[in-house]
Amino acid sequence: MKKFITYITILAFAVMTVSAQTPHKQVISNFDRSASNHYAYPYGTDVKVPVLTAAPAGYEPFYIDHYGRHGSRWLTNAKYYERPCKELAKAKEAGMLNLQGELLRRQLSMVYETSKQRAGDLSDEGALQHQEIAQRMFDNFPEVFAGDARVDARSTVIIRCILSMQNETMRLRSLNPDLRITTDASYHDMYYMGWGYGEDTLANDLRKSVDPISNGMYDKHLNPQRFIAQLVNDTAWAAANLNGRQLMRDVFDVAGSLQGHQFFDDVNLYHYFSNNEIFELWRLKNIYWYIHWANAPQNGNRMPFIERALLRDMIEKADEAIATGERGASLRFGHETCVLPLACLMELDSVNYSCENLDELHEHWQDYNTIPKACNIQMVFYRPIGSTGNNPDDILVKVLLNEHEALLPVTPAQGPYYRWSDLRRYYDKKLQTVIDWRV
Repeated sequence: MKKFITYITILAFAVMTVSAQTPHKQVISNFDRSASNHYAYPYGTDVKVPVLTAAPAGYEPFYIDHYGRHGSRWLTNAKYYERPCKELAKAKEAGMLNLQGELLRRQLSMVYETSKQRAGDLSDEGALQHQEIAQRMFDNFPEVFAGDARVDARSTVIIRCILSMQNETMRLRSLNPDLRITTDASYHDMYYMGWGYGEDTLANDLRKSVDPISNGMYDKHLNPQRFIAQLVNDTAWAAANLNGRQLMRDVFDVAGSLQGHQFFDDVNLYHYFSNNEIFELWRLKNIYWYIHWANAPQNGNRMPFIERALLRDMIEKADEAIATGERGASLRFGHETCVLPLACLMELDSVNYSCENLDELHEHWQDYNTIPKACNIQMVFYRPIGSTGNNPDDILVKVLLNEHEALLPVTPAQGPYYRWSDLRRYYDKKLQTVIDWRV
C-alpha cells in the first residue's frame, strides 16, 4: 500500500507539472500539436520517451497485446490539397491576389503536385515512426521477443496500415531473426480491426448525428477575415467570391500535415495564421474528435462501445497466451478512429472524460495527447520468473498509451501494475452492457 501511495504521489506531481502549462501554451509553444490527428508521433523528435517503472520483483514480461494506428500519411483525399489551390487561383485570375497570397498559392501548388496519386499513403516519416516503436518495444521488453517467440501481426485492409505493420515486423525480425512472425490483412478480421463493419455499421449514423454540432461551432467561432485580408487586394471581392472559412481550414490542414514528411521540412505554412487563430482552429478540431469518437454526452456516451469487439479480441488473445505460456505478441494495425474509442472503453487515464460544455473541453481533454500519428495501446503481461504463466491469478499487466504508463479503472497491485484477473473481470462486466444504437 505504501508503494502504491508513493506511485500515485509521483504521478500526481507529474500531472501537476504538465498541467502548469495550459493547453493554450502547449499549442502555441509547439504549433504541430494544433494539427490534432495529424500530429506526428512525438517521440524521437521534441518529446523524450517516458521512463518505464521496473517490473515488480520476481516478475518478467512475456506477452504484449497491441493496437496501433498507422504512421504519418498524406491527406486522405486529393481534394484537400486541390481545393485551396483552386480558391487562390480564382483570386489570381481576377487580379485580386497580392504578393503574400501568391506565395501561399505557389507553396500549396508545390505540395499539391507532390501529393498526386499519394492520397492516404504512408509517408517516409510514418514508416520511420513504426520502425522506432518496434525498436523501443524490443528494447523495453526483450523477454517478450526472446528466442523463437511468436508474433502475430494483423492489419486493416488499408495500404498505409499494412505498410505500418510491415515496418514494425521487419524491424523486429532484424533484431531477432528467430522470431516466428506471421502477418495478415483481410476483411475477415475487419469486424474488430476497423470500425464501420459488421454489427457496428450504425456507428456511422451516430457519428453523422453530431455533425451539425461540430459544423455549428465552426460557423460560430471561426472568423476568417484577417486570414483572407493578408492574401487579397480587395476584401469585399473576397467576401463575395471566396469561401473564406473553408479556405482557412484547408490551408490549416495542409500546414499541420507537412510535419509528417521529411522532405517538407523547409515549408512552413503556420506563419499565415496568428497565434489565436492557430489555437482556435485546434480547439474546434479538438471538439470534432471528442463528440465524434470519444465518451461525449453529445453522442449519448455510446461511441466507445463500437470497439467492444476489438477489446474482446484482445482479452481472448491474452487468455490464450496465458493458457499456453508462450512468449510473444499480438500486433494490430489500424486507425485513430479505433484507438480513441478503445482508449475510452478501456478507461485509460482521463481519455474517457465526459462533459456537456464544449467551450471548456480543451481545458480537460486534448486530442493530440491521444491520437497522434502512430498512436498505440500496449498491454504488457507479466508472470513470475520461471513459471509457465498459466495461472491467471499470478498474472500482472500494465498498459502503455503512446508508450507512457496509463492509469486503469481498477485498484493497482503495485505502481502501474494491475492484476489481470481484476482488470479482466472489470472489462468483461463492462462488455456485457447492451447498447441500443438506435436510441
